[in-house]
Amino acid sequence: MSGRPNILFLCTDQQRADSLGCYGNAAAQTPVLDELASQGVLFDQCYVQSPVCGPSRASLMTGTYPHDHGLWANGVSLPENAAVFMKNLADGGYDCGLVGKQHLAPCFGGRTEPRRDDGYRVYKWSHDPGHGSPENRYHAWLREEHPALYEQAVGHKRKGTAGVLPDTDVVTFDVMPTEAHYTHWAAQEAIEFLGEDRGEQPFFLWVNFFDPHHPFVAPQEYLDRFDPDTLPDPLGGPGILDDRPAVLAEASKESYAGTLPGFQDHTPEQIAQIVRAYYGMVSLIDDEVGRVLQVLKERGLEENTLVVFTSDHGEMLGDHQLLLKGPMFYDGAVRVPLLMRWPGVLPAGERREDLVQWIDLCSTLCAAGEVSEPPRSQGSSLLPLARGDGGDAGAAGRGWAICEYRNSGHGYEPPVHATMLRRDSWKLVVHHGEPASSRGRDGELYDLSTDRDELHNLWNDPDHRETRYDLQEFLLDVLVATENRSQTREAHW
Repeated sequence: MSGRPNILFLCTDQQRADSLGCYGNAAAQTPVLDELASQGVLFDQCYVQSPVCGPSRASLMTGTYPHDHGLWANGVSLPENAAVFMKNLADGGYDCGLVGKQHLAPCFGGRTEPRRDDGYRVYKWSHDPGHGSPENRYHAWLREEHPALYEQAVGHKRKGTAGVLPDTDVVTFDVMPTEAHYTHWAAQEAIEFLGEDRGEQPFFLWVNFFDPHHPFVAPQEYLDRFDPDTLPDPLGGPGILDDRPAVLAEASKESYAGTLPGFQDHTPEQIAQIVRAYYGMVSLIDDEVGRVLQVLKERGLEENTLVVFTSDHGEMLGDHQLLLKGPMFYDGAVRVPLLMRWPGVLPAGERREDLVQWIDLCSTLCAAGEVSEPPRSQGSSLLPLARGDGGDAGAAGRGWAICEYRNSGHGYEPPVHATMLRRDSWKLVVHHGEPASSRGRDGELYDLSTDRDELHNLWNDPDHRETRYDLQEFLLDVLVATENRSQTREAHW
């Protein structure tokens, strides 16, 4: 099949790459996504540009790095003049729709995320299941379809769910049976969009599943699928953070800069239940994606639709004595699934080991839709690499990936500014000191060819000092290379 495809972009929130069976997790129950991988291309080394939502999503939509686009932290608005790729698709003739979360502006305290010139005809916005905005379309659906559950959730609001483990004895927007769940709602809205009669006009639909985000809970039928004793134990035991930057020990005690319980606030049994709920949430997503893909097939749209499945960042899930996300760059937090299926255009059942980045998706989707990219986009289309003819150009030849944290989650005091570089088999993490922060400069260095689980920090190892210095210098070069120089130079002076 050739020509401009429909684009179905399926995105989760806080999902690790290794949570899927197709990424080698034998305990996962993800048959739909595993089959999607077998029908398309799996990218094994996809890194996001920030370990928290807002900056990461802004990088996806603008094709630029956090140090360029300006949405440097959750709670910061993307500048109004920043162009997003969905508008390019709409201007190029695509019928565009959004379901669920977007997160390009503050949403705290019941605020409604303002619309921008985004190109969407269908805009079913809902920041998260419990967000009290009057524009929360999930709440409107729940009130209509399941009024009793809605009233119970409103009555309890988020009582008992402020922590990492919710109180499942009460009905809240986070604690719902499958038929009333946010994940089910997102799939249902996608199915309604796919059911529209649009003639020959191609569509772009971005479906945002809020899970497997915390609080860690899943419908009972999905919890029952997993025995905690058979699930993988978290990586790294007591003492693993002794030679790491000090903020990680702080985060182990208290997550989100002290606003949520930390790993150390939980018993081993509670951590096991967190892992169990996480697996349950992923399986629920898998089933709901299956419903969407089945309708795509029944509507005769499968053969000319590019399906992409990915996530905005990962989740520590107890690894390294840490939960949730923040100033941490372990693969559990920043390496995400990326599956692409386009029948007749992309090969089936192939893997790509090249280092790719989330900003590349902006370029990829614009290339598939045969529209121009946003003017400041710095990514490279993954289509040549996915087809197998990438050569040394674009993403296939880059050989590196970066990820940034600029006090980007709940703010620390003193602030935490850190940058990760992946290059070849090495991962370097620099925690910046003066003048960026009064915190002392520190860092991490891992050789992933021999230490895939990132258990041995080589930052202060004298035998690896030259490697560390070389990577730090290369990181400086990368930061210069990724500065915004999109403004046209009109003359020599």
